[in-house]
Amino acid sequence: MSESNELIHLQPVFHEMLWGGRRLETVFGYQIPDGPIGECWAISAHPHGDCRIEGGRFDGLLLSELWDQHRDEVFPGACGDRFPLLVKVIDAAQDLSIQVHPDDAYAAEHENGSLGKRECWYVLDCDEGATIIVNQNARSREEFAHMVEEGRWSELLHELPIHPGDFFQINPGTVHAIKAGTLILEVQQSSDITYRVYDYDRPDKNGNLRELHLQQSLDVIDYDAPAPDSGAVQAPEVDGVCVLEENDSYTVERVRVSGAKTQRNESPFLCVSVISGEGTICGEAVEKGVHLIAPAAVRELALDGEMELIVSHV
Repeated sequence: MSESNELIHLQPVFHEMLWGGRRLETVFGYQIPDGPIGECWAISAHPHGDCRIEGGRFDGLLLSELWDQHRDEVFPGACGDRFPLLVKVIDAAQDLSIQVHPDDAYAAEHENGSLGKRECWYVLDCDEGATIIVNQNARSREEFAHMVEEGRWSELLHELPIHPGDFFQINPGTVHAIKAGTLILEVQQSSDITYRVYDYDRPDKNGNLRELHLQQSLDVIDYDAPAPDSGAVQAPEVDGVCVLEENDSYTVERVRVSGAKTQRNESPFLCVSVISGEGTICGEAVEKGVHLIAPAAVRELALDGEMELIVSHV
């Protein structure tokens, strides 16, 4: 069977969140449900938000079905029992909980064979004076538990200012929280395992407190992880391309397009998110807010226009 060279367009899945807002509608023009919508799952085959394909040969299939039924044709050479990445846009109108994610080994043992959750954040926009929490200051399980018990949050948590264009890699075991007034593009492993350390004692819409997972958090926190001084991107930009992160789970690049250029594809697929501007990808018109998958048979992305992309792959 010949490889498919069609770009794959997806219908995003939107999630109402206690801390969500309306910027997915006002900034990107998405048609979102009523209420506080916190997350757009833009490229996802996860059971909690499986995107449906729009147009082309595979119109109407879920991304998980495409992976299961047409992997050799669309994603030749891809490994694993599920589409490995999940791309989100997060609108934090309020603070997210203080949380931490497990690695693959812990999740496989304790979360029914799930992947762990390594993720990264590209700050699309934020309010003036906005901050973010990345890491914590306790050096042992006992010290962390003691500081939580005493409510010494400002002393425990490593908080730093953020600006549009900042980037943060969040490895499993890193205590973190996106805070109010922040719009973020997140690339992560296809996992939905989150351990909440603290949720500000705030009730949900039904008046209930959300579950905390302190014991699991204490198990998985990396007490030796270094804390970042800032999210400013230090990596060089070459011909418009900056490699923001490269690890065993994913590579994430920022691609700036001004005029015509080509981007090589040497992976089983590329996840492409247009974060500003407009133009064409392989002759198809795109604008800010469009997310698509370029399969392996698209050896080169032909790009044209004035736009900025986040491109991620395994």
